[in-house]
Amino acid sequence: MQKRVDEWLNSPRVSLEDKNIIRNLKEDDLLDAFFKDVEFGTAGMRGILGPGTNRLNEFTVKRAAVGFALFVLEKFADAKEKSIVISHDNRLMSREFTLLSAKIFNDFGIKAYIFDSLRPTPELSFAVRYLKCVGGVMVTASHNPKEHNGYKVYDEHGCQLTPSKISRLVEIIDSLPPCLELDIEEVETPGKTIVLGREVDDEYIRLVENVALNREMSKKNYKIVYTPQHGASYEGAMRIFKDLGFDVYPLLKQCTPDPLFSETLSPNPEDERAYIEPLKYAKEIDADMICMTDPDGDRVGLMVKDEHGQYIPLSGNQGAALLIDYIFSMRQAKGTLSKDGVMYSTIVSSTLGKEVAKSYGIKSEEFLTGFKFIGDRIQYYEENGGPTFEFGYEESYGCLASPFARDKDGLQAILLYAEMGVYYHRLGKNLIQVFDELQQRFSYHSDLVHSITFFGPKGAEDMKNLMAKLHSNPPTALAGKSVVRVEDYALSIAKENGLTTPLTLPKSEVVKLIFEDDSFIAVRPSGTEPKCKFYVGAVSDTKDGADIKAKLIFEELMKILK
Repeated sequence: MQKRVDEWLNSPRVSLEDKNIIRNLKEDDLLDAFFKDVEFGTAGMRGILGPGTNRLNEFTVKRAAVGFALFVLEKFADAKEKSIVISHDNRLMSREFTLLSAKIFNDFGIKAYIFDSLRPTPELSFAVRYLKCVGGVMVTASHNPKEHNGYKVYDEHGCQLTPSKISRLVEIIDSLPPCLELDIEEVETPGKTIVLGREVDDEYIRLVENVALNREMSKKNYKIVYTPQHGASYEGAMRIFKDLGFDVYPLLKQCTPDPLFSETLSPNPEDERAYIEPLKYAKEIDADMICMTDPDGDRVGLMVKDEHGQYIPLSGNQGAALLIDYIFSMRQAKGTLSKDGVMYSTIVSSTLGKEVAKSYGIKSEEFLTGFKFIGDRIQYYEENGGPTFEFGYEESYGCLASPFARDKDGLQAILLYAEMGVYYHRLGKNLIQVFDELQQRFSYHSDLVHSITFFGPKGAEDMKNLMAKLHSNPPTALAGKSVVRVEDYALSIAKENGLTTPLTLPKSEVVKLIFEDDSFIAVRPSGTEPKCKFYVGAVSDTKDGADIKAKLIFEELMKILK
């Protein structure tokens, strides 16, 4: 680590400002900034901004961009002309990293498309497909804190690279010289950077608006507060709301693309602090719904006013279950629900969505966490004659209703949530009542997500040891319920009734314990942050029973691991 620090302090390529930052770092921060190279994993690259090998800066981003350029040139004979499209959100250095990436691609002779300003992640996914590019780059840290940024890469279908595809990219990046020593020799005919006009925006918005199921329905007397959390979705969202006649009240102080997120305590829809300001505004105007998109516009948070005037948050699992029921019922009534339909979710998502889909005759498939697996399967089935995609979602507040994009699409989601809220409001119900009716049909489900953060090399070792314990000695019972099945995705095996069977999904550092009543707990280190996530799904005949069971399952597992 000290060798790396000295290299940065002595390099003429590192600015005096960055050298001073390095000299003034506390010991733990210095260690975290230099103890390894920032990882380019299956979800791309994400981390804290600043100088250091384990930070996002012009040198580490340059290395990633060079690797991606070499990757597409190796894979596509016509990569230079077909080009790469790049987008970014509101974060610090996002525009700089976009322009740097475009220049690097140009230096390799590859044409680059960029937008004139920030655009959401799903539009980037759509743009790759619309422009018939060989790949795409989204500069974003999604819903992470303001100190972070990230670099996600997309294939020619507008889907984030799956492990089988990204492994070669990682090999290429790992074969490159250290980031401070990396030089590029410009080709004889460099590529050009083209700033996109409004054509891509217009077509993307048109397709989002076509997702509406009751377009002509009156939207009067249903107030919606909307916030983009200072991110990339404001312009597109407001255009959609206006075109379709929704009664929307934007929280203007959170509508500017502010990299410091100055008017929100958190841009993450999973964090209750994200709702503080929109909740104040909703109470002031007596709104019926609060909806938000995260900074890069692929996730949506939701709060709904109940019959007592209280604003109740809906989790990603709850919102998805409601949407599945609404979308499938509307399609069924209109005769557009596919006979061979399939719905996608993940191994850590609630089982409720799958049960709702089954009631409409729609099959379900589960994948590892990461929407890239869903996007990849959509493409596979399109190329191989079905089944037909009907809906896809993750518990982490992201879903997709129409596959013209191949990533979670926050604009599709807010349109459908808003329309669904209006639809049931006209029937005299709020979404909290509708969700309770849904649970009465399919049993009560309580789904929780807990995270534990690990810092620096010691934290990485602690997380490794935690998972090792689960691999070697998983508990046989929790909360008075027997574990009937253990799914170990790192070992690619499942154990049930004394038998061991193979798991067909790609290897991943996940252990899932399934109980006799279909409740479960899954443990997964994050692919983009130094934290371990615990997903609990409890099922019961009563709401209180499900809530208590979910809490006990988590607490008992934590006692064992501690």
